Amino acid sequence: MRIAILQHTPNEGPGSIKDWGQLHGHELSIYHPYQFGILPTANQIDLLIILGGPMSPNDELLWIIAERTLIQELMEQNVPIFGACFGAQQIAKTLGAAITKAPYKEVGWAPVYLKSQKISGLSEKFAALHWHEEMFEIPDGAELLFSSDLVENQGFIIGEKIIGLQFHFEPQATDVREIALNDVDYPQENNALNQTAADILQTAVPKENKALMFTLLDYLVK
Repeated sequence: MRIAILQHTPNEGPGSIKDWGQLHGHELSIYHPYQFGILPTANQIDLLIILGGPMSPNDELLWIIAERTLIQELMEQNVPIFGACFGAQQIAKTLGAAITKAPYKEVGWAPVYLKSQKISGLSEKFAALHWHEEMFEIPDGAELLFSSDLVENQGFIIGEKIIGLQFHFEPQATDVREIALNDVDYPQENNALNQTAADILQTAVPKENKALMFTLLDYLVK
């Protein structure tokens, strides 16, 4: 399987998504469109992964618009797509949903709650890493998948081929350190979770998060 990963900032890599791809012997190609302006074509992709980043889908940048064109093409071809944070927002905006300021800025570790039984075997509550202040509206035809205490729209699922999460299951310990060390000021500003970068680093990544990420990807490609 050819997996195309769209990475949008140096300190937010694929984490356990890369582990999943390597475990199954898939071909991984990582693109940095924010830096190089290069995207794969639809015929090169069997699974699209869209990662997070500090930009907004509402920014009128050519590469952001081009990403949504690619997402639309892959949707029409029924190719599986997973988006995290900015990636989920890109999927939602492609489908006509609004991207707006969230009622609360969430940065740090906080629980999310399962809102759909569409994917079997998931527990009702998980600890996830949040790093956002915008959110998506749930697109038409999508089902709410996760919520948090502060922001209802934390995840959606569309059929059996599209999942978008506002939060992050993919970072492992070294990934969290890379995010926190390089974006150290972001948690300090109007953060409703009241966690500093140091607080975030002191919390161990839940062992089950890697398995959860694997479960979601397995669902998309089954």
